Amino acid sequence: MIHRKKTNNQPFNISTAGIFKDAIKITFTNPSQALFFLKTFKYQRDAAARREAMKKEGLVVPPVMIFSITKKCNLNCKGCYDRILRPDDGEELDSDDIRRILNQSREIGMSFIVVVGGEPLVRKDFLEITKEFKDMIFLVFTNGTLLDDRMISSFKKQKNIIPVLSLEGYGDETDDRRGCGIFNNLQKVIGRLKKENIFFGVSLTVTGKNFNILTEESYVLYLKKNGCSFYLYIEYTPVTPDTEDLVITRSQREELIFLMEKYRKKFSALFMAVPGEEDRFGGCLSAGRGFVHVNHRGDLEPCPFAPYSDINLKKTSVRKALESELLKKIRENGENVCDEMGGCSLWAKREWVSSLLN
Repeated sequence: MIHRKKTNNQPFNISTAGIFKDAIKITFTNPSQALFFLKTFKYQRDAAARREAMKKEGLVVPPVMIFSITKKCNLNCKGCYDRILRPDDGEELDSDDIRRILNQSREIGMSFIVVVGGEPLVRKDFLEITKEFKDMIFLVFTNGTLLDDRMISSFKKQKNIIPVLSLEGYGDETDDRRGCGIFNNLQKVIGRLKKENIFFGVSLTVTGKNFNILTEESYVLYLKKNGCSFYLYIEYTPVTPDTEDLVITRSQREELIFLMEKYRKKFSALFMAVPGEEDRFGGCLSAGRGFVHVNHRGDLEPCPFAPYSDINLKKTSVRKALESELLKKIRENGENVCDEMGGCSLWAKREWVSSLLN
């Protein structure tokens, strides 16, 4: 049985610093990349100091913002949570909105931006905006189809942008979910990233169906030989009832956590499994304990899998939004955000989360 306990967000702050220390080690043979991560470690330490100052003023500031900068996407992947959970498009944030949100986040110590969508690289203004935030890390989750030579050249210049390519396994598994030919395209993209010596990662959606493939050492080696430095294993969350059979079992979840420790020791790369490894930090990191989510309309939400909000960043500052009553209620009722079966806690307790808005 998986137990989750309440705690503050400080252990996760320490962990984020540890991630960058590890990144310095694994890029040792690439001096320019190692130097970048060394500078980044200093930036992250400074950001942690700003978060600590905010904490003394009574404001909980997470180190991570998950930012859905667009809902637009050029693919139609099976089981896309964003398309299912947020069917109403609404008006997207414009370039000035995004700049303002990033500036305000930086001021209070939020320095690690996980960029998602939709397909974030659909936005042509994104790479221009990130040039202004060299002291922030942007982990960009992409299907890879828009990664042409021009964009890869931009990544080489902007080392604070780390592309994370979405995979489900090899050709059959990836193409089944994302479309015919996507895996072959990703192989070409990976080859170009390796050739340009760009630090990149993969996002691996783990289901009961592909668990054995994604967790096999041979698969890790296949990606490692092709230049991958970061492996993020994400447990599939069934946003529709007809896909609940794809959820990994408790024994598979425990094996996944075991394998993360094994591979960290064996390979010179970063390994992380979510949400399973959140237990290391006392449970669910949503609602500001470790991260918050901003959707394409600017609504501040506790998690990408919890499409509920009581505040919008077009109308208020990031600092003020983090005082959200919804986020506060979730953090103060940690026992209600405990799902002993594992998986996304807030999705499992979505009716309770929704009731907090009443």
